[in-house]
Amino acid sequence: MKSVLLLLGISGTTPFLSGCWDRTEITDLAIVTAAAIDKKDNDQIELSIQVFIPSSISGGGGGQGGGSSQGGGAVTTLVRYEKGSNISDALSKLQSKLPRKVFWGHCKIFVFGEQLAKEGIQEQMDFLLRHPQPREKANVYVSKGKAKPILESLPPLENYSGEVLRELSDLHIGMLVTMQDLDEMLTGIPQAAALPFVKILPPGKGQTKLQGIPYIVGTAVFKKDKMTGMMTEKETRGLLWLRDEVESYTVTIKPKGVKGKISLSPVSAKVKIIPQIINEKWKLLVRVNTDGAVIQNGTNLNLSNPKSLKAAERAYQKDIEKRIEMAFLNTQHKKADILGLGKDFYRKYPKQFNKVDNHWDEIFAEIEVEVDVAAHIRRQGYINKPAGLSEEEVKDK
Repeated sequence: MKSVLLLLGISGTTPFLSGCWDRTEITDLAIVTAAAIDKKDNDQIELSIQVFIPSSISGGGGGQGGGSSQGGGAVTTLVRYEKGSNISDALSKLQSKLPRKVFWGHCKIFVFGEQLAKEGIQEQMDFLLRHPQPREKANVYVSKGKAKPILESLPPLENYSGEVLRELSDLHIGMLVTMQDLDEMLTGIPQAAALPFVKILPPGKGQTKLQGIPYIVGTAVFKKDKMTGMMTEKETRGLLWLRDEVESYTVTIKPKGVKGKISLSPVSAKVKIIPQIINEKWKLLVRVNTDGAVIQNGTNLNLSNPKSLKAAERAYQKDIEKRIEMAFLNTQHKKADILGLGKDFYRKYPKQFNKVDNHWDEIFAEIEVEVDVAAHIRRQGYINKPAGLSEEEVKDK
């Protein structure tokens, strides 16, 4: 009897152990590594996808598709593009021209064209967040002009252009904004956002047109879902200080009263933003504590001397203050709270904030900002005195 029951149990559960009956083999997938979305005439959009070529791993190489020419040498991706009334429509047309099923799970880069960004990206964000495959940790950018050429470029150092942008973001050359970050900024209290702004560095002598390299040149500022302005590269540096995202980059300063400049690399930085309401005036205190290391001394200052070191630290401090103030004034002028300060004020002063919630933009534009920077040079390097100068030429200020 036990054997009969065991046999019936096995027979009954067998249909539920049928394995991956609905599986999709990797050889049946068109793996998207990056995507670009541009605005076209007649209220249409153009969706461009950068698709990985599996045969390139084994040295088979490949070609650049979608109407563009090959940039020389084997490439690992191809680009296909189609127009449609929205992303879904364009994607269905793209799918009909690809022998494999489009797969978004490995797409790490999304680039919006400049015109589309200015007219609004709400519909595109709806598709990307609603679709189950696109990753919320994918990086988002805005391109100068059309976005499609960003994907078509064939950078000499990386396998494909999407990888170039990802590496630059990891180095914190500009802002690092994921799709999830963008959604939170657009749906938050300020409804303002900022995205890295990219363009293509022209190819070098002897290289083809497609061998230009995409790079980050500043920040695109959004009010709600529309791009309303730009921040320069220098202003972006100040923005990174305010967002406490400063990493490996160089600050070049000119101490007062001396010739030449000193270049430093911030070793550590702590940024604290303190919202204040004093006598019904809305204020913001930004406290920065940073340590820097000298990487080049082009002056005649002996930094082992305390007076010379203090002069360099004052210049370092002033440079950071200027960058932060410049970035903040830019956002105030555009009435775009891309730092999410409304959320900080709401946490600390909920009653007062609720009274101005419907006109927070005007309040934000009038906030008084005080920047308090404590900048120190902790590492002068193994060579304290300027290299290449005699003892008589070195100055102890």
